[in-house]
Amino acid sequence: QWVRAHPEVFESYLSPALEDHQRRRVANRDWPDYIESVALSFIRSAKDLHLSPEDLRVALEQAREPLPLAEMGQEIYADYQRALAYRGAVDFDDLIRLAYQALRSSPGLLERLRHRWPFILEDEAQDSSRIQKEIISLLAGPGGNWVRVGDPNQAIFETFTTANPELLRDFIANNPSIDMPESGRSQPSVLDIANFLIDWVRAEHPVMDARDALQPPYIIPVPPDDPQPNPPDDPEAIQLIKTKMGPDEEIRELIRSLEAWLPDHPDSTVAVLTCTNDYAAQVAEALKVQRIEYRELLRSTSPTRAAAGALSYIMDYLAAPDSAPKLAQAYKVWRRAWRTDLACRPMFDYVAGTLRRLRNVETYIAPFVPAGSVEKLDDVLAADEESSEVMAELAAFREVVLRWHSATILPIDQLVLTLAQELFSVPADLALAHKLALVLRQAAEENPDWRLPEFIPMLNEIARNERRFIGFSSDDAGFDPDDYRGIVIVSTMHKAKGLEWDRVYLLSVNNFDYPSDQPGDRFIAEKWFLRDDLNLEAEVLAQLEVAQDTSGDSFYAEGAATLQARVDYVRERLRLLFVGITRARRELIVSWNSGRRGDAAPAAALQALWQWWQQSREPRDL
Repeated sequence: QWVRAHPEVFESYLSPALEDHQRRRVANRDWPDYIESVALSFIRSAKDLHLSPEDLRVALEQAREPLPLAEMGQEIYADYQRALAYRGAVDFDDLIRLAYQALRSSPGLLERLRHRWPFILEDEAQDSSRIQKEIISLLAGPGGNWVRVGDPNQAIFETFTTANPELLRDFIANNPSIDMPESGRSQPSVLDIANFLIDWVRAEHPVMDARDALQPPYIIPVPPDDPQPNPPDDPEAIQLIKTKMGPDEEIRELIRSLEAWLPDHPDSTVAVLTCTNDYAAQVAEALKVQRIEYRELLRSTSPTRAAAGALSYIMDYLAAPDSAPKLAQAYKVWRRAWRTDLACRPMFDYVAGTLRRLRNVETYIAPFVPAGSVEKLDDVLAADEESSEVMAELAAFREVVLRWHSATILPIDQLVLTLAQELFSVPADLALAHKLALVLRQAAEENPDWRLPEFIPMLNEIARNERRFIGFSSDDAGFDPDDYRGIVIVSTMHKAKGLEWDRVYLLSVNNFDYPSDQPGDRFIAEKWFLRDDLNLEAEVLAQLEVAQDTSGDSFYAEGAATLQARVDYVRERLRLLFVGITRARRELIVSWNSGRRGDAAPAAALQALWQWWQQSREPRDL
């Protein structure tokens, strides 16, 4: 709603170099999605700072300079909170904010909780936000027994949350602390690589401000008598791939490597780790095509995406019932089991092609039959499509389509359940359809003017792995790598944190996924359609900081926050690489690709690892 009401903001930040067709595409698709993410960052940060929409309104009215992005954030924040209040709802950040307010406003409650919890152990403390730290500080009280356990070198969630590893570092600097450097997870050569990365970052990273991304202590093996000893040292199990490959070629090389390795290691665990859900999904699709057994740790799993995709294709046709291509796609979904059946595939392809070539879909679905005549499909199809098998298949599909059409008068949730009965037989898929129906019904209640076309993008987001959605397959439950021996696990680095495998592939270690803020590096938060390479998520947070500073010492300079965000992102990506390396128990394979445009280079950290590793051992290609 805000985007539609403020087209002038779009014009003020758009790159002047865009062509007219690009401007239209950005205005209709990219800009609304981007503003949603910018507003989300603003709202989460405002709540972390204990700022209500009303507080921000007062602060902005008193600001000494225009802060247009903060104005935007405040307006969306205010509407968002009103929408929550109307529904009697809170979001995750409200749960934390209101808990803090309850502790501050009720000394009796705080005293009871301090008595109940005289000792507090906080794990993964590097991922705490400011307000989370303040809550635990209140619970611990002055002189309380508060133990924080964490590793700032594994702080990898700053991009997605309000987590800040500097809070833990400050705590360590001002309180007694004990290093815990021993790790029995990885073989010594893997630990050597992780420790070298710490040294290289601190001494040689090309960006001085990023040299504090990784810090000692270095990881050391456990003592020989430890009940969980390190795997034996095996430098030959480390492969740092120098070969330049495109993304598709990198995946093909991965497939060849897995096909050679898996038969000889049925009792070992293996994972393929990427930076992004999209690339991980491409890996999963390639494994599926090659019939290599795999599981996913992504926003959603393959069964979930497949079920959502099937429903979205059918609903897409029902929203445009005169479209022959969409009718053909609906047929492919209905008969999707034939896609891999060699006996049925010729009929599958032929009927789909026939439907795609229909000149008048309505004539096929509901042909006009004069009184006293007999309805025949061959009245509306070409003569070369009159075989009895084809006619029988077309007639059967038409009956199904007619049932789908009759169901379109139902509410959206009942429509989904009706379609699911036609499409699915596996209990997990039917249960998932029920869950999707509930989600769409909620959307319908919140948007009473929505019609069928407005619901389809929600299903598409799940089907394209763009939206987190927990399904009902075993892949969506709790995860233990040792339960999947001989099965390839596909995951993002973020989801892999805290897990470990015998063999780990790190893909796409290039200067896009792991930039070093050098010439040629690109940053995912800087959108191609914005002027001056601005990162509006960083800029809106900078304006928020200025607005909430009551001292009047802060001021806003456009672009400064974008430059700082680059450095922060470089730091986080170095820690992400460190986390990926330390997921490997015995074998580690690191490769890079040239990106979608073909112009990406190996990450600076990977180049440093090559050089260091080559001093004593030659890197090996797959």
